[in-house]
Amino acid sequence: MLAGDWTFREADTKTLTHGIHPYPAKMIPQVASRLINIYGNSGGVIFDPYCGSGTTLLEAMLAGMNAIGTDLNPLARLISRVKTHPISISLLDEEISRFPKSIPDKNCPLPYVTNINYWFAKQVQSDLAAIRKYIDAIEKPTIADVFRVAFSIAVRKSSWVRQGEFKLYRMSDKQIKAHKAEPFALMLDALIDIRQRLFSLKNIVSTPRLPPAIHGFNTVDGIPKCAVVPCSVDLVVTSPPYGDSRTTVAYGQFSRLSAEWLGFPDASRMDNLLMGGGKVAKVQSFDVPTLDAVIAGISGVHRDRAREVAAFFADYRASIGNVAALVKNGGYICYVVADRTVKGSKIPMADTTAAFFAEQGFKSIAVPTRTIPNKRMPSLNSPTNVSGKIGKTITVEKIVICQKVT
Repeated sequence: MLAGDWTFREADTKTLTHGIHPYPAKMIPQVASRLINIYGNSGGVIFDPYCGSGTTLLEAMLAGMNAIGTDLNPLARLISRVKTHPISISLLDEEISRFPKSIPDKNCPLPYVTNINYWFAKQVQSDLAAIRKYIDAIEKPTIADVFRVAFSIAVRKSSWVRQGEFKLYRMSDKQIKAHKAEPFALMLDALIDIRQRLFSLKNIVSTPRLPPAIHGFNTVDGIPKCAVVPCSVDLVVTSPPYGDSRTTVAYGQFSRLSAEWLGFPDASRMDNLLMGGGKVAKVQSFDVPTLDAVIAGISGVHRDRAREVAAFFADYRASIGNVAALVKNGGYICYVVADRTVKGSKIPMADTTAAFFAEQGFKSIAVPTRTIPNKRMPSLNSPTNVSGKIGKTITVEKIVICQKVT
């Protein structure tokens, strides 16, 4: 099975609740499902240390595994909870039918949203504030969470952010003039779509199962034993950040408007809090020849960018050390990674991931390659931000598979 086609070109990647909300750089469910079927076991424990919007968690639940995930981004955790947790469809239907008839008056206080007038029309602000007040009054937490996910979609679609982008780019004046945003209608459309997906999931998961445990700790700093017991994990399936997230896959940028409207903390600082968000005082050696050579090359062009890359890999190594301690002898890790380009130098993510796990007593099993079809990124970009200088974006992923042997 490892030698087969991992592209899944014609697959529906938004099946069931996988499609409830967009999120940057998601692992597609078909990759997670195949890895779980090969290396997992029903009743075993699976851990995702960078769970994002919950792809691995849902596929693990469908396969009968006990899933644990963590992510620093509260919007990601919200999406993951709604995607994977059981819910009363009848109670949701009651709340959806009540929603259009029970909106509070429009004079509702606005939450703090950075540059709110730059991103939202005045009427849209008023409508969103009324919806937020309605959601805050919902008594059932699981129902309120469904409404919050729908609200996040309505926030994004009613804003002046260029649609189809993950970064915060404002529409042109012409696009803004043509943009007809109706938050109440957008909210209702999102609720109906999420409801149908939850209903479909409920029909498949007919027997009660323990929902995934979703946490907000940072695996760089350590892993609480109350969340995951050392040497208890059978399988890790994840897609980690690739470094350079603030300028490429900007999770915090993507989440910021929704997070601020929902009142989540640290919304504007999220990219700085994530792995590699800072800089190291000096560029260190990682004892991985290919990585050290690349960082040295970047340092010769732009020392600050080399320090940012080094900061990411210092965090990444610490995270891998903590994750490795959770895995049972004979257990597996599967990291879906890609080689980013920084200052014209390709970062060897697959080699580095395998090397860091080798330090922790793992042996490499395989590194299948996956071509990424229909990626929501341009085929060319400007990595140097110099006019006229362009480079290719990521079109290939590698799946690093290792087994713990000591």
